[in-house]
Amino acid sequence: MKNALTFDVEEYFHAEAFARVLRPEQWPALESRVVATTGRILDILDRERVRATFFILGWVAERHPGLVREIASLGHEIGCHGYGHRMIQHLTRSEFERDVTRAKSALEDAIGHAVLGYRAPTFSIMRETLWSLEVLCEAGFRYDSSIFPIVHDRYGISDAPRFPHRLRDPNGCDLVEFPMSTVMLVGRRVPVAGGGYFRLTPYTLTRRALRRINREGQPAMVYLHPWELDPDQPRLPAGRLTRFRHLVNVGKTEARLVRLLGDFAFAPAAEVLAATGLLAIGEPK
Repeated sequence: MKNALTFDVEEYFHAEAFARVLRPEQWPALESRVVATTGRILDILDRERVRATFFILGWVAERHPGLVREIASLGHEIGCHGYGHRMIQHLTRSEFERDVTRAKSALEDAIGHAVLGYRAPTFSIMRETLWSLEVLCEAGFRYDSSIFPIVHDRYGISDAPRFPHRLRDPNGCDLVEFPMSTVMLVGRRVPVAGGGYFRLTPYTLTRRALRRINREGQPAMVYLHPWELDPDQPRLPAGRLTRFRHLVNVGKTEARLVRLLGDFAFAPAAEVLAATGLLAIGEPK
């Protein structure tokens, strides 16, 4: 079974951890590392002969369209991560519409074809922001990968379906949802295989969790950020818990990713959804 491998392409300073200490106007003055760190990921994937989905921030796409084109030229899927990395609950509907439209346009201008998938910054499609799914549908997206079916202090819909499914509403919106992966442990949903969970959990437990998901007959969703493979990134001001969440085990991520690619089969998210029968797409190039 093929699992989905995804990367949220943003700068280290775009992380929600620094939203309270950095203003967007300050971003251009900070050292940019996204091209180099994404390049390292591309080299790993090329060496391992694996294709993935890259959910790219519009802010990055406007400044580095060549990076977007390079990722697409290597056979990877381009997805949208919004424009300015603002959590949806901090936006009005019209602001969110402008955010995703600007980002989608920047990506499609770079690659010359439609972008099918979206991932919200900080998984911020929650119960109170479900209205955003209709906006995504209207913008032409075919699937979303933003809902984390857990309890968390920043995000999550605790009772959302754990596996890929179709979303429909009375207004005719038809999207497919590919949620973040969880396993059941003592009656509770435990997040696995992405971001800080991937970095904090011993790799043997991550491998066991993915195998368990596959035994349930379902594909897993793996997600990482380029800055999670960058132990030399500049240290920004943050509290102790925030700094821990952002930096824990970043020096081990690359080796763990390589092990993961050797232990499991992966494909871009859209192709995995197509294999489930939930999404109809053209033949991959």
